[in-house]
Amino acid sequence: MHIPQAFKSGKFVVLAEMNTPKGVDISRFMTDARHIQGRVDAVVVPDMDNGVMRMSALAGAAVLKQAGIDAFITTYGRDRNRLAIQGDLLAAQVLGVSGIVVVAAEPMANSDHRDAKPVNDLDEIGILRCAAQLKQGKDLAGFDLDGSPQWIIGCTLPSVADDAALDREIESLRTKIQSGASFIVTPPVFDVDHFATIADKLKPLGVPIVAGVFLIKSVAVARYIATNEPGAHLPEATIHRIRKASDREQECLQIAGETVARLKSVVSGVLIQTMGWEHRLPAVLDAAGLS
Repeated sequence: MHIPQAFKSGKFVVLAEMNTPKGVDISRFMTDARHIQGRVDAVVVPDMDNGVMRMSALAGAAVLKQAGIDAFITTYGRDRNRLAIQGDLLAAQVLGVSGIVVVAAEPMANSDHRDAKPVNDLDEIGILRCAAQLKQGKDLAGFDLDGSPQWIIGCTLPSVADDAALDREIESLRTKIQSGASFIVTPPVFDVDHFATIADKLKPLGVPIVAGVFLIKSVAVARYIATNEPGAHLPEATIHRIRKASDREQECLQIAGETVARLKSVVSGVLIQTMGWEHRLPAVLDAAGLS
């Protein structure tokens, strides 16, 4: 079932994030993808996540599609001008990419190529409008296209520390939806009860909500998130649970799986993010009870 139809039918949509390799050896990338084939609805391939130079998301999505695995890509304006963005979006359709998620790029200060010059010709709203216009059969210069793309377009909600910030971002999301987005991806959820109140405020926007689920890998990672990400709302009880576990890795997998399972009654889907532990995605799905 295609993702738009899955959203409309009320099916709980499961997406998994997988980074491309820093190089051309795709063997591990494809092995990890095959281990979740048929268990997730699509793989989301970030484009040079955190500013780290990797094989392009477009190539990663293309090889996944060749293997029969549905794929989305992320896109942003930091590294490309409007010509390159449009060309890549059209190529994505031809290569079988099913969805586009427009994101805010990480600043170059976090990159492994800090001397690279950012472009930022189009911001998130500009890219969403660009994608929507391409779907309507015209480019940004107003010229007709010879065939138009049909992928689904998503946008993101940034991390918010308080209600005032959330209210501002809801207004931004409203603009993103008016500009062409048809679903929202949230930051990682660590406290489902707290997130449920946020989801209730997002639902009047009228589009599916896909909640991020991040696989915590250790007590140190959990503590870093709790300390440095004020909008994360990672409970102290979660850190204590990992610390006291006899098998901390297994406990982290169990926590991620439980989060996915609990979110089924709150949102339309999840995006599972493992950040280098893609080989553990099957274990997260097992813990979530997803066959």
